[in-house]
Amino acid sequence: MSGSVQIDRIDHMVLTVADIGETCDFYGRVLGMEKIVFAGGRVALGFGSQKINLHPAGNEYDPRAKNPVPGSADFCLISETPIGDVIAHLGACGVNIIEGPVAKTGAVGALTSVYFRDPDDNLVEVSNYE
Repeated sequence: MSGSVQIDRIDHMVLTVADIGETCDFYGRVLGMEKIVFAGGRVALGFGSQKINLHPAGNEYDPRAKNPVPGSADFCLISETPIGDVIAHLGACGVNIIEGPVAKTGAVGALTSVYFRDPDDNLVEVSNYE
C-alpha cells in the first residue's frame, strides 16, 4: 500500500511487575536474559536485539498502558535451543510447564511451544520454529 507505514520488528515491550529484582532473577536464571540499567535507573531485560522494559507496579513510568497490572501479559519468545532442551532446563529450574510441547502457529510458520508463568503470572510461551 503506497504511503503506508511499514513496521519492521518489535524493539521492546513493557511488563508491569510487582518486584523488579525477582523478575530479573527469574528471567536471568530461566531464560538467560541480561539485566540492563538505563535512563537514570530504569531496568530492562535484554536478549538478542530486543528488550523487555520493567515498570514497578504502582509506580509506572509515563507514558504507559491505560491499565498496567502485573500478570496481564501473554507473549511468545523464539528460542534457538531445541524445545526438548528448553523443557529439561525449565524442569531443572523448578518451572512448572502448564502446556506443551504443543504445535502452534507463529508469525512466519509452524511452532512447537511450551507455556509457563513468570513470578507475576504472565503467560510465557517459548517456541522453536519447525
